[in-house]
Amino acid sequence: MSQNEGYIALIEENALADGKMKLVTYEGTPVLFIKQGGELYVIGDRCPHMGCRLSGGELEGCVVVCPCHAWRFNLNSGDCEQSPTYKLTMYPFKIDDSKVWVNLEEE
Repeated sequence: MSQNEGYIALIEENALADGKMKLVTYEGTPVLFIKQGGELYVIGDRCPHMGCRLSGGELEGCVVVCPCHAWRFNLNSGDCEQSPTYKLTMYPFKIDDSKVWVNLEEE
C-alpha cells in the first residue's frame, strides 16, 4: 500500500480495549499502544527519565505513570509533569484496513 509507505502494521485495531495497554516489540523496538477514553496513543515503552518500562505502569486518565519513580506523562502532549525536559517518544500512526500502522522512524 503506497499510502502507508514508511508505516508498519503492528496490531489489529480491535486488539486493544479501552483503558488498556499493549506492548509490541518490532525489530527490537518496544512500542506501547494505549487506548484511553476512546483515543489511541502509540508511544515508546521506555520512560525518558530512567528507561523503565512504561508498560508496567498505571493509567490515570490521559496520563501514564512510570512504575519506577511515579513520574507522570501526558499522553496528549508527551510532557512530563515533574520535569519539562523529559518527553515521551510518540509515534505517528494511522488506522487502515482495521490495522494500526506505525511509523517508527519519526517522533
